[in-house]
Amino acid sequence: MSLEEMQDIIATKDGVLIYFWGDNCNVCEALRPKFREAFDKNFPKIEQIYLNAKDNIEISSFYGVFSIPTMIVFLDGKEFAREGRSVSISKLVTQLKRPYSIMLG
Repeated sequence: MSLEEMQDIIATKDGVLIYFWGDNCNVCEALRPKFREAFDKNFPKIEQIYLNAKDNIEISSFYGVFSIPTMIVFLDGKEFAREGRSVSISKLVTQLKRPYSIMLG
């Protein structure tokens, strides 16, 4: 995926999750299915994109991703939330519920 394609997705979708992960990252591997499950259940209208940071260096650097895993949520084309390595999925779900229901509910 190119940076332009990513920017187009963010600009045209109401909500986007980008999850940056890496090879040989145990935390990335452990959190990825939990993110997928939480977003499928609670935020089905948010587009989920899972990118290997090393394979997508242009996108990773553009969005300031310097450690993995990093998760960024965009709502209405704007960065709403950013979490790094020690993210609490339940805290993020709580943080997103109200704006999600207002914008996309």
